[in-house]
Amino acid sequence: MNSTLTRTWSAILFDLDGTITDSAPAITNSLARTFALLGRPVPTDAELLAYVGPPLFAAFREYAGMTEEEATEAVAVYRADYHGEAMLDTAVYPGVAGLLQRVHEAGIPLALATSKPEHAAITILEHFDLARFFTVIVGASDAETRSAKADIVEEALNRLAAVGTSLSTPVMVGDRSYDAEGAAAHGVPTILVEWGYGSPAEAAAATATVYSVDQLAKLLLG
Repeated sequence: MNSTLTRTWSAILFDLDGTITDSAPAITNSLARTFALLGRPVPTDAELLAYVGPPLFAAFREYAGMTEEEATEAVAVYRADYHGEAMLDTAVYPGVAGLLQRVHEAGIPLALATSKPEHAAITILEHFDLARFFTVIVGASDAETRSAKADIVEEALNRLAAVGTSLSTPVMVGDRSYDAEGAAAHGVPTILVEWGYGSPAEAAAATATVYSVDQLAKLLLG
């Protein structure tokens, strides 16, 4: 943890999968069914875990070597399987809901910035009664025109600005290098949490890393 990062933040952006929710089992199970439905070999559990975090279209291209057309079909098959009861087969990490409430009560605007489709992210946050803590909720667009993390961060910042939020000192909280790189594209520092799905090597992209919610709270609230 980098204690010098502590400051009064004007806005805090949170990733969802691997940061707020432990959603890997639901995602990887749906991915396994997707590969089976497409008639492709099903990757191992460890290989499927790499798909949790990056934009799914890009992950199918990179990890499965799919063409654009194949990746588009795979995303459609996955979403049909995942977007129902399957996506609610997840859990909020211990202590995170309380931290979100504390940030909200401190008057710091919160934004969700996730590569998960926006309507799915809203459903999950509402299911766990967390949506009320967020000023804006931003995810990937259904048409995948907004799926890269940098584009999602940009949209979150734009929506925050539209409701009068100061963007003088925003910070991103995530668990993968994609979060840090997407935020860095807009000059936003990132705190990576070690309880998510990133590898130790991915921490190099972050401004700071934390291993507990208490540590994260100190960086966000002082």
